[in-house]
This record gives sequence, structure tokens and C-alpha cells, in this order.
Amino acid sequence: MTPDLLEAGAQRLQARVQVQPSGQTAAGGQTAGFARVRNSQEVDVTHGRILYLEDVNVSFDGFKAIKHLSLDIAPGELRCIIGPNGAGKTTMMDIITGKTRPDSGTVFFGSTIDLLRHSEPEIAQLGIGRKFQKPTVFEQLTVYENLELALKTHKGVRASVFFKRTSEQADRLIEVLHTIHLESSLNRQAGLLSHGQKQWLEIGMLLMQDPKLLLLDEPVAGMTDQETERTAELFLSLKGKHSLVVVEHDMAFIKAISDTVTVLCEGAVLAQGPLAQVQADERVIEVYLGR
Repeated sequence: MTPDLLEAGAQRLQARVQVQPSGQTAAGGQTAGFARVRNSQEVDVTHGRILYLEDVNVSFDGFKAIKHLSLDIAPGELRCIIGPNGAGKTTMMDIITGKTRPDSGTVFFGSTIDLLRHSEPEIAQLGIGRKFQKPTVFEQLTVYENLELALKTHKGVRASVFFKRTSEQADRLIEVLHTIHLESSLNRQAGLLSHGQKQWLEIGMLLMQDPKLLLLDEPVAGMTDQETERTAELFLSLKGKHSLVVVEHDMAFIKAISDTVTVLCEGAVLAQGPLAQVQADERVIEVYLGR
């Protein structure tokens, strides 16, 4: 990778994180939250839950987007979230990742980390990765270079320009390439990938950060049937190693990957259980699935 491309990529990656590599804010002040993050990297899951929301409420200009929402996710679980547009699915993810602050309620990562006390960049540092519907990769760089930039390392521009990966990091890069089915495209420019391959690459970039929890918003939207099938295989391979929360409308995809499905409606949990159970629920049929 040329130094100018690497520097540009590092700057863009730094802008996403929105914090200076020294642990200072852009204004120059120390970020106390990052000290808390460094001192609490391990997530306590002794109580059998990696994510816990209780009685969460959010209003926007008088509209109640989230109403008394309670939800919990087990370590290594793959949970699917479905529901009509406006059900609060994206807002729920915004709350978990710190983008939106609830009016009231409790949001914990494991048993001890209160996510409401952390900023969006700090929550990412704690081990929560989020994948939006539209893939955002560095299209001028190769697949391998995208993953290399996403390595869990110091992100200063100078450090990135003079970066030399270790053998362990090289092994991790190859492992992730294999996981996301892109080992044969490692030297291909990311902008030339298909839509589905770009989605896999962005998931791979998240995996390079070694997240404990992945939030994935409509990951198979726009994919071909073959890409959707391979994405299902990918998610099932991640299950157990990571906890996954998948928001999706494709019911065939959900059927292929789900154990437990949570149905949101009007900002609250309407139903929860195996897919066959929620599909037979009259309330779910009425508000979402139709007859």
C-alpha cells in the first residue's frame, strides 16, 4: 500500500472513531471515558447475559419511539429482530451503540458495564460492532488493505504510515479472509466487489476489531440468492464465537439462521420465541406478516 493511500485511509478511519489516537478529544482535553474503557475490557457474563435492556424509553418531539423496551441477549447467541417499519429496531441499535440516549431505562453490556455512561466511540472500544445496511468500505484500497486498516492497533496517521504487521496479525488477516469467503479476492480493489462481497468485507473489518457483540442491520438487503445463502453460512459460523443481533426482513434468511426471534412493534416487544411460534402469533400476523 502506498503511503499516501494509507495515510488517507487512516485519516478516514480516525474520523469514524471521532477521537484522537492519544486518547484526547479533538479539542485537546483528556477523554476520561477511554480510561474507563481501558480498565474494563473484559465483559462479565457470569449471569448468562452479554446485553441487557430494561424498561427503556425514548421520545422524539413527543413521539414515543421506544416504550418500556426490555430485552436480553446471551453470550454467543444469534438473535433475529423483526417488525414493521417504525417499530423501533434502528432506534434500539442507536441506544445500544450510544448514538441515542434514552429518556429512561437501563442498558448494560454484561453485568457491570453501564453503556449509558459511555460515548459512541467508547462503546465501540468496549467490543460492540455495528454494521449498517449500506456497506462502507475503502473502495480505492484492496480487500486485504481494508482488513489491514481495521486491525486493532494504534490509529494515528504516523503510526499507520510506518505500520508493520506481526505474524500473529498476518495470521488473523488470513483467518478473517477465509471466514468472509474473500480469500480469492484479497488483492482485488474493494470498489470492484459485488454488493454482497462489500457487505462481507465490512463484516470482516468489524471482525478485525474482535468484537464481543455484533449488531447487523438488514445485512442481506440487495443480495442475490447465492450471496444470501453464503451470508447465512457466515453468520452461523460466527455464532458462539460472537453474540449477534440481526435486524432483517427476509424471512427465508431468518429461518435459515434463527433460534430465537424477537418481534418489535411500536417500540416494544410484541412477541418472542422460535420463528414458527412468532409466525403463528395472531398479533404478529396482524401488524407485520399479513394474511
